[in-house]
Amino acid sequence: MTRRSRAELYLFFITFIWGSTFVTTKYLLEGVSPFLYIAIRFGLAAVLLAVIFRKEMSGLSVGAVKKGGVLGGFLALGFILQTIGLQYTSASKSAFITGMLVVFTPICQLLIERRPPRKGNVIGVILVTVGLYFLTSPEGSEFNIGDALTLVCAFLFALYIVYLDMFGKEYEPAQLTLMQFVVAALLGAGGALAFEDVVFTPSQEFMLAILYLAIFATVIAIYVQTRFQKDTTPTRSAVIFSLEPVFAAGFAFLLLDERLGLLGMLGGGLIVGGLLASELSPE
Repeated sequence: MTRRSRAELYLFFITFIWGSTFVTTKYLLEGVSPFLYIAIRFGLAAVLLAVIFRKEMSGLSVGAVKKGGVLGGFLALGFILQTIGLQYTSASKSAFITGMLVVFTPICQLLIERRPPRKGNVIGVILVTVGLYFLTSPEGSEFNIGDALTLVCAFLFALYIVYLDMFGKEYEPAQLTLMQFVVAALLGAGGALAFEDVVFTPSQEFMLAILYLAIFATVIAIYVQTRFQKDTTPTRSAVIFSLEPVFAAGFAFLLLDERLGLLGMLGGGLIVGGLLASELSPE
């Protein structure tokens, strides 16, 4: 197995994990306000990562602090805008607009890294975009403030993917990941104090859910992304990440009995086809 193939296999696995977080996050937000949720999730993740990789943290460099801080800013602001946007738009529109990161990523890659995507990657992006539309079946309502916030979220996630491609090749992955978590936790805590009436009603189920998100969807998933994404390209990574709504739909069907319908299944098929078109393209 080549280095790129191994990296993309790991990215596929973490995309599966992220697909499971839709139902979990929806449950958690019934008992915690959005900014505080982000602060708790990333704060726990920072503590866990610092303990697990304590040896790697002994030589924390200034560069890793700065670059990790930039990545953490993109990551946290993306999550914040997505969460707030959901208060003003439907979940289906939010899913489709967030998935537009697959369109923004090759554009950002071209502008920032001067690396144009290959023909197969472009075909994959087109198939994924159409597939996302069918999968989420966005309502034909007017463009509103929630949609605008979610669109900015998608752009920030695309920037995150591109800059992670650049910074991940320069610094220790664990150090970069820790700084992302610290910045995200601080921004979440600051936002909770400044902008919201804090809500926090923990329960045993709540703690199990937040631990799942902190350990699997944050510590493991983001560390793996930081560690391995540099071995492939930002555009190929974005196409792999486009499988997240497919997995999310599967979990919603199993746990919430939500049905995809014919268009949803067609959309899922197009996303898989776009992934294959991108994967089968040359470097």
